[in-house]
Amino acid sequence: MDLILYGGKIVTMDPAQPYAQALAIQDGVIRAVGRNEDILPLARAGTRQINLGGRLLLPGFCDSHMHLLSYGYGLEKAALGDARSLDDLIRIGCDFLARNPDAAWIQGRGFNNDDWADKRLPTRHDLDRISTEIPISFTRICSHTVVVNSKALQLMGAGRGMPQPEGGSIEFDENGEPNGIFRDTAQNLVYAAVPHPTLRDVRRMLVNAGRDALRCGLTSVHTDDYEALTEREYPLLLDAYFGLAREGKLPVRVYEQCRLHRMDLLQDFLAAGHTTGQGDSLFKIGPFKLLCDGGLGARTALLSRPYADSPETLGHAVYTQDELDSLVATAHNAGMPSALHTIGDGSLDMCLDAIGRAAERNPRPELRHSVIHCQVTRPDQLRRLRDMGLIAHIQPIFIDYDHRFVSARLGAEREQDSYNWRTMADLGIHYACGSDSPVESFDVLRGIACAVTRMGQDGQPPGGWLPQQALTVEQAVYGYTMGGAYAACEERIKGSLTAGKLADMVVLDRDIFTTPPGEIKDAQVDMTVMGGALVWQRTDM
Repeated sequence: MDLILYGGKIVTMDPAQPYAQALAIQDGVIRAVGRNEDILPLARAGTRQINLGGRLLLPGFCDSHMHLLSYGYGLEKAALGDARSLDDLIRIGCDFLARNPDAAWIQGRGFNNDDWADKRLPTRHDLDRISTEIPISFTRICSHTVVVNSKALQLMGAGRGMPQPEGGSIEFDENGEPNGIFRDTAQNLVYAAVPHPTLRDVRRMLVNAGRDALRCGLTSVHTDDYEALTEREYPLLLDAYFGLAREGKLPVRVYEQCRLHRMDLLQDFLAAGHTTGQGDSLFKIGPFKLLCDGGLGARTALLSRPYADSPETLGHAVYTQDELDSLVATAHNAGMPSALHTIGDGSLDMCLDAIGRAAERNPRPELRHSVIHCQVTRPDQLRRLRDMGLIAHIQPIFIDYDHRFVSARLGAEREQDSYNWRTMADLGIHYACGSDSPVESFDVLRGIACAVTRMGQDGQPPGGWLPQQALTVEQAVYGYTMGGAYAACEERIKGSLTAGKLADMVVLDRDIFTTPPGEIKDAQVDMTVMGGALVWQRTDM
């Protein structure tokens, strides 16, 4: 054997053998799981042995929906998350410019104007306080809004009378000029003007992001990257991923959610011979991905009834029903399941109809369609999700912030139909947990804490928000292990610590199954093992 871990509490996530003390690994695969006295005699000369000292060993974590390249790209941008006012934002931008005086274009992400006393979005005039000579684009934390300065507008060719793009919006000032705020698909106009990263840049960003993920015990991620650059640059991304995987330099296993937002992009992708399942155990092409509505915080998620705090709007549908039906059916017929971003219940109705029609016209039970976020879900929709066998990708860490505004957006009655994870689990809906990073942190233990306590990191609200929808620790861990493996059709090779599966696992500094729920957020990853190799270890253990 190459490696034996022993003397721990091993929770396997395998119902046939739920608990063990030790396991043995050879050639990157788990070969035996059991008691110390059964596994230790398997050691041979050269076998590395690690005494877990009673610590908890779990399957390697999986984030079932994130944006790995955007996170890696963000590491090279101005970090705006600490801004607590517009003046803070400007200061951070000025500091970044001082450190990067030769920047061709200053980018930043992560600001949240909802945290400011004056909650208005910045405009081009505000960002002009940083520079009028260097183009600037700052992306809001939700990734649905980007703000640019006057120089960026000039380079984009943006001006009076420019048309509103389908599925997005451009804001204009009282003089009819763009004020620098671009929402949803209108952001593509900005990103098309930004200098494009090279293949070398993309590889570096992916490696740096993957290394950070390992520190959180993540060994697998499902990631939406295709439009992190521009809409037709996915071949560059595929070159980066396939090259890193081939060279053994990809830090984590990646399942790509392929965002192709127009029919011509999807058809070109399919014509190039790409489809779900292409790749290997390090990088694999996953489902067809679409954004079908916006976000609840910005009131662009599509609801079936008007917003309680803005009764003039239902939100925003990115596609008509016919357009959505056609895109989903085209992918379905080509062997690609869909993974559809849907936050509002109005959008979820559209997504369920589109997937249902595609499956009815061309039954392909092997395809595992899914819906991402599922934040507002009526009881009838949850029953339909179950009956259709769909996967719900949920983001427990959203509780950390979202509990503050959901009641205002939806009203007390419809608030009860939001973030209903326990109902999903009890109904038998397939679910997988993720973070939507870099919108939120991909720290899995923080996500588990939110799932179990229904509280933010600050312990609010007392007793938890809609506490009847809390998951058990076991259910939350399932969502970050077997749930993610199932969503990628990889439950036979990962997701549990079972002989014959890939040797991906994480060691924690405490037993989160017996730790008081309020202390789960304080747990730390001590080691991450991927393919039988110790790929990360906490230095201050």
